[in-house]
Amino acid sequence: MDIRLDGRTAMITGGSKGIGLAIATRMAASGADVALLARRAEVLEAAKQAVGRTARGRVLTVACDVSQAAEVARAHDAVMAGLGRVDILVNNAGTSQTGAFTTITDEVWQADLDLKLFAAIRLARLAWPQMAERHWGRIINVLNIGAKAPKAGSAPTAVSRAAGMALTKILAGEGAPHNILVNALHVGLIESDQWVRRHAQQQAGSTYDDFLAEMGKGIPMGRVGTAEEFANLACFLASDAASYVTGTSINVDGNLSPVM
Repeated sequence: MDIRLDGRTAMITGGSKGIGLAIATRMAASGADVALLARRAEVLEAAKQAVGRTARGRVLTVACDVSQAAEVARAHDAVMAGLGRVDILVNNAGTSQTGAFTTITDEVWQADLDLKLFAAIRLARLAWPQMAERHWGRIINVLNIGAKAPKAGSAPTAVSRAAGMALTKILAGEGAPHNILVNALHVGLIESDQWVRRHAQQQAGSTYDDFLAEMGKGIPMGRVGTAEEFANLACFLASDAASYVTGTSINVDGNLSPVM
């Protein structure tokens, strides 16, 4: 199936590396104009060059911290000024902040919720009116499998991601009459920049490929997923091919999660 996004505009948070960059690359190659949002301008510039190699439309970058309400509003204004509309919103920004419950301070809880939950709320609220007016919109919330099956020591991430799953279902219900389709994709173990950093920190003497292979042993499919595999599903959900799919919560995890 040739998934096309010609004439659409996508805004992707956390778009400079990993899954966000893969989604931006896939959507741009499918014909969409794309706006990449991330904190560091220099990393965004490199991402723009990478996306531009196969892009069929325009590529815009906006440096911003989506955990800050004023920054979110400024970034949305910049995308509207540069590309004119937002048809597809991908809320991908986030980290894997975890720890023992009694060690997590109020400040850490608030920072995690601001980055993973309130950023998605604020961006959806800004994009919603124009999507409803055009009777076409897509919102994809990138969560993780811990939102469905949280383990001990997985706060605050599992809690903020579970809230994102509830938000997805609420928005899907309210968006359906306006043809605004809202879905969640749950990350399992997917190749991303966080694993590159973790491998470097461990300094275990193994290669990065060996590191990924070891992680893959605990996955039923026997390997870690790729960001491109994740991006393929995101692109499908953003397209007209998925015109009757909304309110879903899909694991992209090689059957790692015990919960569907």
